[in-house]
Amino acid sequence: MKLDSLYSELTLKTNAKHVLLVLDGLGDIATREQSYLTPLEAANTPNLDALSKISAQGRMIPVAPGITPGSGPGHLGLFGYDPIEFQVGRGVIEALGLGLELKPGDVCARANFATLDSKGIVTDRRAGRIPTETCEKLCAMLAAKIKKLGDTQVIIKAGKEHRFVVVFRGKGLEGPLTDADPNREGYAIPTVKPRDPKSVKQKKMAKLITDFYKAALPILAKEKPANGFLMRGIAHQPEIPLFEDRYKMKAAALAVYPMYKGLSQLVGMKKIEGPQSIAEQFERYLTDHDKYDFFFIHYKYTDKAGEDGNFAAKKKAIEDLDAALPILLKKKPDVLAITGDHSTPCAAKGHSWHPQPVLLHSALSGSDKLDRFTETGANTGSLGIFEAKYLIRLMQANARAFDKFGA
Repeated sequence: MKLDSLYSELTLKTNAKHVLLVLDGLGDIATREQSYLTPLEAANTPNLDALSKISAQGRMIPVAPGITPGSGPGHLGLFGYDPIEFQVGRGVIEALGLGLELKPGDVCARANFATLDSKGIVTDRRAGRIPTETCEKLCAMLAAKIKKLGDTQVIIKAGKEHRFVVVFRGKGLEGPLTDADPNREGYAIPTVKPRDPKSVKQKKMAKLITDFYKAALPILAKEKPANGFLMRGIAHQPEIPLFEDRYKMKAAALAVYPMYKGLSQLVGMKKIEGPQSIAEQFERYLTDHDKYDFFFIHYKYTDKAGEDGNFAAKKKAIEDLDAALPILLKKKPDVLAITGDHSTPCAAKGHSWHPQPVLLHSALSGSDKLDRFTETGANTGSLGIFEAKYLIRLMQANARAFDKFGA
C-alpha cells in the first residue's frame, strides 16, 4: 500500500482551522561575512519569540538531500505532494496565477525580461527588476506584433516587475522543454530542447520557442534595460489530485504574486484576491476565518532579499512580518505552521538545498522550550529533520484528523 493511500484511509473530517504561513526562501546560512548569524537570527522578532516558547521546531528537506528546488516543487512539497512525483512547469503555475484560463494542449512558459550585451550575453537576468508598469508596456508591444506563429496562437500577459508569461495554443504541442535561461549572468541564452528527444510534439514546441525569440528580440532591441528575455518552466498542465479530496479540508490562498496564486489554484485552493501587504493578508484571514478549514498565506519579500544577497533587507522583511503577526493571532488557528518553501541564503543569492526551519504550534505540539525561532534552535527541535511533503500530515495529526492505525 502506498503511504498516501494509508493517510487517506485514516483521514477524518474535523472542524479545526489550519494556517500554513510561508516566508518564501526563509532559510539561510551563517557566514563570517554575516557575523555567523542568519537574517532570522539577527532579526528582532518578539512575536515569533513568544510563539516559539510554546511550539515545536525542526528543519525540512524541500525535495531530497542536496537538491535545490524551484518555487513550484518547494510549495507542492508544503502542500503534501511529492515534488518528484508531481512535476509542474513554472509557466503553467504563472499562467494560472495571472488568471488565464488554460485549455487542453496549451503550453506555457514563465519569462523574465533581462538585459543582454551586444553579443547576446545575459548581464542581468531580471533587467534591474523593472517596474510592473514597464513590464506591461513591453508585453503590450510584443502582444501587438506577435499574435500567431504559423498555426499557433500566442498569448502574452504581464506579471509583476520583470515577470511575464507566454501561452502557446495550437495543435500538436507538448512540454516539457529545457529552459531558455542560463540561470546565471555571463552566458548566452541557451536554445531549448525537448526533454524527450523522441517526442514529435516537443520538437514542434521547441521550434516555436526558437521562432518566438526570432520575432521578439528585434522588437525589444532598443529597450533599456529590458532588451531581452529568458524563458523557463515550458510545459503543459498535468493531472493533479485536488487538495480538498486529499485532506478533507476546504482551502484558501492569500498570496500577492501570480505564481503562488497559480500553485494554489492548481491544487484547487480558492484564490482570495485583493490584499497586498502581509498585514492586509492577515486581516483578510480574520474576515474569512469561518469560510475555510485551511489557509495558505504567502510572503515573498524574504526570498526577494535573499536573491539580491541583501542581508539587511531580508532581516527587515522578517521583522516586518513579525510586527504584523499579532493580527493573525487575534484568531489563532488550531494548527499553525510557519516555515519557508526552501532556503535562499544571502551568500548564495539564490535558492539552495539547505533545510528550511519550521515552527509548528497547536494544543498538542508541545513546547521545545526554545526562546527563539531560528535555524540554530530548529536544529535541536523535537520535529527533527524531515521531508517537506510530511508537514501537512503533521498538521493533520495535530488537528486529530487521523484515525488510529491498526488494533
